[in-house]
Amino acid sequence: MSKVLIPLADGCEEIEAVTVIDILRRAGVEVVAAGLSARQIKCSRGTVVMADVLLDDVLNETFDMIMLPGGMPGAEHLKNDERIISLLQNMSGANNFVAAICAAPMALHAAGLLNNRTATSFPGVLDTLPGSHHYSTEAVVVDGNIVTSRGPGTAMDFALTLVELLCGAEQREKVEAPLQRP
Repeated sequence: MSKVLIPLADGCEEIEAVTVIDILRRAGVEVVAAGLSARQIKCSRGTVVMADVLLDDVLNETFDMIMLPGGMPGAEHLKNDERIISLLQNMSGANNFVAAICAAPMALHAAGLLNNRTATSFPGVLDTLPGSHHYSTEAVVVDGNIVTSRGPGTAMDFALTLVELLCGAEQREKVEAPLQRP
């Protein structure tokens, strides 16, 4: 069974966080939602979610993927957290999946993971940052072990892509069929 770490910061985008957590769990993936500094997280639109654990409690665990939800100021909190930058660099260096949606790809940029990579983000995030990354306007971009997506409206496609990467196309189909997507 795959294991995914999803760090949650105050101000994260609730659609992105909850959609990915839900879809991955439907696929049988072990998801650990970890609060940066508290278990109770107030999201960008005022929704309060409860993290499973504190980030410090799982820093030494092994994960197959780390996924960063966007939203502001949540993405800024992730980008400015040395633990997150270290996790991103270590996970990518071990060729594990590193995923981010909306504004959160700014943390991948800050960790130096987007050099000579193609990635996407919410408009005005990656496309305005300097560097050697290639910006795409696709809904979901997979470049090796780096997976990025645009925003709340692409969260379902992003989550299903993550399922496919971790569990295969057949498991994605099993999860997607009962969702009744057009």
